[in-house]
Amino acid sequence: MARHPRWVRKFLSDDDLEAIAHAVRVAEGRTSAEVRVHLDHRCKGDALEKAVAVFERLGMHKTADRHGVLIYVAVTDRKLAVIGDQGIHERVGEDYWRRVVAAVTDHFRNERPRDGFLHAVGDVGGILARHFPRRPDDRNELTDEVSIS
Repeated sequence: MARHPRWVRKFLSDDDLEAIAHAVRVAEGRTSAEVRVHLDHRCKGDALEKAVAVFERLGMHKTADRHGVLIYVAVTDRKLAVIGDQGIHERVGEDYWRRVVAAVTDHFRNERPRDGFLHAVGDVGGILARHFPRRPDDRNELTDEVSIS
């Protein structure tokens, strides 16, 4: 595994990052949808706006069924956003995303970021499996690794 910047290593260990990637693989094993976790060092503006930009930069808007979900965290600025592409957002709505953010924020507040990410990925994976069950011809369209910028 590549050596990550100090701000990442202070927030999550290599084992934490691997556990999160494993949780993404497990979640995606039950759904045709895609889940990504992204860490930014800083976010000067609105976390939701930045998450949308990262979502597009990562190509998440290009999934076959428009059913990608991004869990975005600006570590140093303690900002968080969870967004879903058109296909999933139409099914779960804004209240669902707020509940996920609140649950993750609670874990972060208690200095348990790994648990927060695992909770979010598991919760999102469950809702995605309900709305977008895995198909026999499904393929992984995006990497499962935590992305960092």
